[in-house]
Amino acid sequence: MKTGKIVEIDGSFGEGGGAILRLAAGFSHLFNIPIKIRNIRANRPKPGLRTQHLRGLKIITELTKSRLSDCKIGTEELTFIPNPKREIGNYLHVDISTAASLGLLLQPIQIASLGFKNREKIEISLSGGGTFGKWAPSLNYLQEVTYKIFKNSGLNIELEIQKQGFYPKGGARIICDIFPLKTMLNPINLTELGNIDLIQGEIIITKQLMRSRDNIGTRIKKSIQQQIKRDLKVETDIKFICVDSTSPGVGLSLWAHSDTGAIISTGTILGERKIRSEDLGKIAANEIIKYVKNDIPVDNYLSDQLIPLMAYVKKPSRIKIHQITSHTQTNLELVKLFTQRDYRITKENNSFILEYP
Repeated sequence: MKTGKIVEIDGSFGEGGGAILRLAAGFSHLFNIPIKIRNIRANRPKPGLRTQHLRGLKIITELTKSRLSDCKIGTEELTFIPNPKREIGNYLHVDISTAASLGLLLQPIQIASLGFKNREKIEISLSGGGTFGKWAPSLNYLQEVTYKIFKNSGLNIELEIQKQGFYPKGGARIICDIFPLKTMLNPINLTELGNIDLIQGEIIITKQLMRSRDNIGTRIKKSIQQQIKRDLKVETDIKFICVDSTSPGVGLSLWAHSDTGAIISTGTILGERKIRSEDLGKIAANEIIKYVKNDIPVDNYLSDQLIPLMAYVKKPSRIKIHQITSHTQTNLELVKLFTQRDYRITKENNSFILEYP
């Protein structure tokens, strides 16, 4: 596709959510292709941009010195024009007054960073926002799973979590360091889980919930360990961490490294008032047990994070996943608008092979 030709995107296609905005802005900068998005979140109860989407767009606009049309909450059409000089800053500090997911705010920057050049390191400092949130990757999941797989491919992103943040006030503090590619990105090939000897994890609990009579962390951890021991007979190393946070909350993630280089995970699991600690532990354990028993090397959450890298790298990539969600399908079709690369999905018993030939 020729540089300068604008790509028009119907923001209501497929799942029609905020991921369309995040991926499109990242690829717009990466390929130096202006975009126009209309019908933004048209099928949602509250159409148009919400605070989180607007903040994410402004962050990538400022970092890459691009141009964003006049936007506000509720805007249903926008244009994003990447800086043709491909300039980026060395440092960016952003204050966030809400509990917006920091994991989602970083997503367009992850994609755009594949094209960052002539820099040893770009540092992004974020004050405010949430390290844990519904329907979003927690930062410990990004740190322990996503970014480790990225690094194996050649993209190095590091996180320093200085303070955790939960809904509704957020209040997190983090530093994200991006080290631009020095060589070509390696293809991603994860089609076999292999052997799992240890399941690791973190249970993050804020001090407001640390009442000795409840022992929330201990109960969650014990429940996880019992379930995994019964179903997998695998050792566990699960840390229970008490943290300062403006708002109370419980968040956890389990992960496991295999001998094939795969890292499977539960993704992000949040505590809720209506869910007992023991049941929360069972939910987490059963999620990772599902991947192990079905020989799945890439969890559903990681697959969506890997699609941009798989489409960008020139050599063939293949991954095996448990299911093709509507979110995954939407991401695949959106990325195709920029890369012009066809993907292939093959059903295999209880799994799917997703590949870019």
